[in-house]
Amino acid sequence: MTMPVTLEETVRVPLRRRTAARPAVLAAALLERLPPRRLRQVLRAAARGSRPATRAQALAARQAVVSVSVRCAGQGCLRRSIAVALLCRLGGAWPDWCTGVRTEPFRAHAWIEVDGQAVGEHEDMRLYHKTMAVPARRGE
Repeated sequence: MTMPVTLEETVRVPLRRRTAARPAVLAAALLERLPPRRLRQVLRAAARGSRPATRAQALAARQAVVSVSVRCAGQGCLRRSIAVALLCRLGGAWPDWCTGVRTEPFRAHAWIEVDGQAVGEHEDMRLYHKTMAVPARRGE
């Protein structure tokens, strides 16, 4: 028996933003196949020279990504988080990109943060222990 997949609600996203989100999702689909260490290296390189993303920028990027990809709107948290970070980067900004695990029940997850707060997540992120992050550069 398969469990139903719950999709995030999508909001109306301007065509220009959806058009920019598609290549970010495609790039994320390729990058998610990399080994974790290599993925972190690539994302660090992508983040270089950017300014920290605002909460509004990160949320707008997440909404755009979710609006163009069913996988990102569902259980594709790794692809979604990478695509959101890349879409923010296209605008010159970078959020904190994070992965982590929780134990009860066990779950692995990937998400985006701004100022230490997860963006667009519907569960208590304090239950997750971060295992990897590519933070935004602050104060450089």
